[in-house]
Amino acid sequence: METTQSPKFAMTQMILGYVTAKAVHVAAKLGLADLIAAQGPMDCAALAKRSGAHKESLYRLLRALASIGIFNEDQDGKFSLTPMAECLREDSPDSVKAISLSTGNVFYKAYNEFLYSVKTGEAGFQKAVGLTVFEYLTKDAEEGKIFDRMMTDIHGDETEPMVKNYDFSAFKKVVDVGGGNGSVIRAILSKNPGVKGVIFDLPVVINRTKENLTQMGVNNCELAAGSFFESVPAGGDAYIMRHILHDWTDEESITILANCKKAMNAGGKVLVVEAVIPKGNDPNPFKWLDLSMLMIGGKERTKDQFELIFSKAGLKLTRVIPVTPDLCVVEGE
Repeated sequence: METTQSPKFAMTQMILGYVTAKAVHVAAKLGLADLIAAQGPMDCAALAKRSGAHKESLYRLLRALASIGIFNEDQDGKFSLTPMAECLREDSPDSVKAISLSTGNVFYKAYNEFLYSVKTGEAGFQKAVGLTVFEYLTKDAEEGKIFDRMMTDIHGDETEPMVKNYDFSAFKKVVDVGGGNGSVIRAILSKNPGVKGVIFDLPVVINRTKENLTQMGVNNCELAAGSFFESVPAGGDAYIMRHILHDWTDEESITILANCKKAMNAGGKVLVVEAVIPKGNDPNPFKWLDLSMLMIGGKERTKDQFELIFSKAGLKLTRVIPVTPDLCVVEGE
C-alpha cells in the first residue's frame, strides 16, 4: 500500500540528512565495504577488530545504515554488502568512497560558514578553514589525491558522451586548461589520433598529472605548468575547460576566458564543459552543486550568464551542445 509522507516528516528527514552523510563518511573512512568485500559477511566483533572501531558503537552505525539499504544484517548478526554498500568499495566502478571521504571531512566543516556565504556572497570555505579550497588541497597532498579521485568518480561518466557528441577532429591542437588528472585529454586523443594534446595546470597538479598519464599509457601529450590567471599555452585550436569556470567568480572567469582568447589560433574555439542551469523549479543536481560552488567562491551558470562572461572576455557564445541530460559544451569563438 502506497503511503504519503507528511510535509513535516519529509522536512525532518532532510534536516537530519547531515547525520546520514557523516555516517556514510565514517563507514568509508573505516573501509567497511572493502573489508566485507575481501572477507565475506562479517559480524561486528570481526569488523571492529579489523577496522579498529568500538564493537557496540560500530554495530549501532551499521544498524542505522542497514535500515536505509546500506549494508544488510542477517539473522546471525553478520553484515553483507548491498548494491549501495558496493559503491563504498575502493575498486567499484561506481565508487563514491572518495566523494564521501572528501565531502565528509573538510567540506563538511566548511558548511558551518554557509550562512556567511549566503549573507555576504563570499567563500565560506576560506572563512572556515583559513585557506582557499585550492590552497588547502595543495597544502594537504593526501586530501589533494582524494579530491582528484572524487572528481574522476563524479565526472568520469561524462567523458565518453562528451567526445561522442562533440567533434574534436576539426582541431589540430587541443589545450586542456586545468586538465587535472588527464582523463579528458586522454579520451579526446584516443578518439581523434590526429589531434595533438596539451594539458595545462598548476605546477603541483602537473606533477600528479605526469604520473597519471604514465599509468594510462598516454605519451602523445605535452604538459605545461602555470596559472591561467596569467596566461595559457599559445597556438591551440581549441581550449577546453571541464568544470573549471564554475570554481571562480565572474571576474576571475572573464580573465581565464580572455587569456584563452588571446592565446588561441585564428578561428579557434573556447569550449566550456559545464552544466547550464535551466529556468524553473524542476529538480537539477547542479542547482545543489551550485551551493558548494558558492561556498568556495564560484557558481554554476545559466545560458544568459555564460553569454555575459563570454562577451566581456571578447568572445561570442556560438552554440550550447548537450552531452548528457545535465551537461553541455558551451562553445565560443
